[in-house]
Amino acid sequence: MFQVIGGRSVQAARVLAPRSAVLVEAVRGRKSRTDPVAKSKVGRIKMPPPVDPVEMVVLKERYGEYQMIMRALRLEFKEEMLRKKYEEDTGSLAEERSRQEAQEHRVLMDFNHLENQRMLKLRIVRVQMEKEEADRKKFEVILQREQEQQEIVKEKEKEILKLQEDAKNFITLENVDQRIEEALDNPKNYNFAIDKQGKVIKQTMLQ
Repeated sequence: MFQVIGGRSVQAARVLAPRSAVLVEAVRGRKSRTDPVAKSKVGRIKMPPPVDPVEMVVLKERYGEYQMIMRALRLEFKEEMLRKKYEEDTGSLAEERSRQEAQEHRVLMDFNHLENQRMLKLRIVRVQMEKEEADRKKFEVILQREQEQQEIVKEKEKEILKLQEDAKNFITLENVDQRIEEALDNPKNYNFAIDKQGKVIKQTMLQ
């Protein structure tokens, strides 16, 4: 460590000293760093001063409180400086910024109102189109059901006409004798074989 003796003289020496010179200050001024240890102190073992435990505890507590207080003061000063700087930077523009925000809010509200009106018109048109589409599909379903019913009625009518036509060849009590005579006069042989094309290839003779 270096100790300054005669602050003005040392400062003057520093000012008047050349740039390349290196100033080395002695610890005390009466003894240099290269001097040997005094004969009276040779072999002396320096013992640290005794420490009172109670005093050490008190000092540690007070030092902790001191650090905490200094930290709080530094933060308080820093916050105050930042707040003053912010007020200086923004205080003059606060009113202008508030006015701009109010104007921007009005513009956004007007835009929101116009957008709501536009969306309402689109929604009304979409609902109307959906209603028309639903009515059209409903009408198509009804029309398809009517066509299916008509087709079913036509099929039933065809079946009825076919049954009426087949009923002409039914055997009844009135024509049973006539049908028996016709069967005897025109015998039919159903004992035959056919090929894959349905042609008769073999048939037995009636006996």
